[in-house]
Amino acid sequence: MSQPEDVLAAVRALAPAFRERAAEVEAARKVPETSVKELAEAGFFRLLQPKAYGGLAADPTLFYAAVKEIAKACGSTGWVASVVGVHAWHVALYDPRAQEEVWGADPTARVCSSYAPTGKVTAVDGGFTISGTWRFSSGCDHADWALLGGLVADADGRPVDMRTFLVPRSEYRIDDVWDTVGLRGSGSNDIVCQDVFVPEHRALSFGPVTALDVPGHEINPEPLYRLPYATVFTTTIATPIVGIAEGAYEGYVAATRERFRVSYGQQVAEDPFAQVRIARAAGDIDAAWLQLSRNIGELYDLAARGEELPMPLRARARRDQVLATERAVGAVDLLMENAGGSAMRTGPHVVQRAWRDVHNGRGHAANDPERALVLFGQSALGLDVQDTML
Repeated sequence: MSQPEDVLAAVRALAPAFRERAAEVEAARKVPETSVKELAEAGFFRLLQPKAYGGLAADPTLFYAAVKEIAKACGSTGWVASVVGVHAWHVALYDPRAQEEVWGADPTARVCSSYAPTGKVTAVDGGFTISGTWRFSSGCDHADWALLGGLVADADGRPVDMRTFLVPRSEYRIDDVWDTVGLRGSGSNDIVCQDVFVPEHRALSFGPVTALDVPGHEINPEPLYRLPYATVFTTTIATPIVGIAEGAYEGYVAATRERFRVSYGQQVAEDPFAQVRIARAAGDIDAAWLQLSRNIGELYDLAARGEELPMPLRARARRDQVLATERAVGAVDLLMENAGGSAMRTGPHVVQRAWRDVHNGRGHAANDPERALVLFGQSALGLDVQDTML
């Protein structure tokens, strides 16, 4: 079996091909099967999969490092890889019976998601029925199962629980509605269910997930599965944005070495103001990645030692995740402002594509800075914190 470091090396070797396909990905509005197959063969989708089903249960910093490399080359491919890749981690928290249904016959099965509780949930004998439309399911065309969020109500119709329902591809349809200016290739289409029965063991409540005490621990003892959901999933959203920014920076620097600004009669590389923008953008991108990797690394180390994951650290991880996104978006804005008129033309301009992609990614609910920063402030002041958000 490959080691996690080998997977990261294989992903880096694939990056040039992903970069060459970036325009194709945008035009098709989804990542091609070729790229998904290459990632699978490289072992990328096994990084967060439990060892019980042939996965690597790897240190998550290696997973996110791989995501960053993919997103540097193609933002949409990086986004899909991150989101689809992390779902193996979530499935590993489920009842062992659910894991067996997903991976027993096919250990390579992949999972997509739409966590917002937009559908209707009805409790029935043995489980639940769900109906409705779940939006923004990135990479759903490449998945065999879906994780769908839903609110469970009491007899009076009051929400009393939030669960994630695990549904096989045969029981939902995909509506092709994704047509955006940024992350165009993420294929974040709608998933539609009609009176789908989900047995109790495939309906995981957020209560035990937040408490870090889930059924999946019975067969998956690796420290990876002792990490907080909020940290893992928000880092999953922020990392490709940082990777996209890094790719934009590298593209901008390469172009600036050759660019001549006619209006000033000057090589742009000799312009001190352009040099300052390069320095600021580089610093912000570095800071963003350092924050993300530091926090996930510290949490993983604690989990590996079997120690408690302190709430202040979990709050810091959420704080730094939204600030990392903010820094990455700001860095791309800084570069785009100085990329010249050619960057605004329709076509495969690397900085322009990155600019569109990071702003689309910024709109994800995980990147709402005020909500995350309030949680950190509450934690720092010793106030009650909404634990489900950490």
